[in-house]
Amino acid sequence: MSKPAVHFFLEDVKYTLKNKTVIRNWINETIIAEGFQLEELTFILCSDEYLLAINQQYLNHDTYTDVITFDNSEAPEIIQGDIFISIERIQENAKEFKSTVQHELCRVIIHGTLHLLGYKDKGKAAKTLMTQKEDQYLALFNAALIKTAI
Repeated sequence: MSKPAVHFFLEDVKYTLKNKTVIRNWINETIIAEGFQLEELTFILCSDEYLLAINQQYLNHDTYTDVITFDNSEAPEIIQGDIFISIERIQENAKEFKSTVQHELCRVIIHGTLHLLGYKDKGKAAKTLMTQKEDQYLALFNAALIKTAI
């Protein structure tokens, strides 16, 4: 099997993603910690309108959202997928939650990844577990960022 890959693309937005190597390693470590193996994961950072069109076309939802995850895995325990993230929603959420754009983006990156790992966010118990997992892995990301700054 080839080396696991995490790709980042921009679709109709301008954004500079910082700490790509740290993010790639963090995603891979999260996947391994959950008992899975990363094959390929593509993150597409896009506009609200771009993500709305995907939401309408593929999910029949006529609403804005911050993230949509597509699981392309063909085998259990193998992670392969596409995660679309609206940078505009991330920027709005960061303001609303008094957070940084980087922190909010990482929260949504891990949220989409957790969906591929089988976590759901419909219903109170599922949402609570999803938030706990997000917080757990965000803490690991923050620790990794600190290590790279030293």
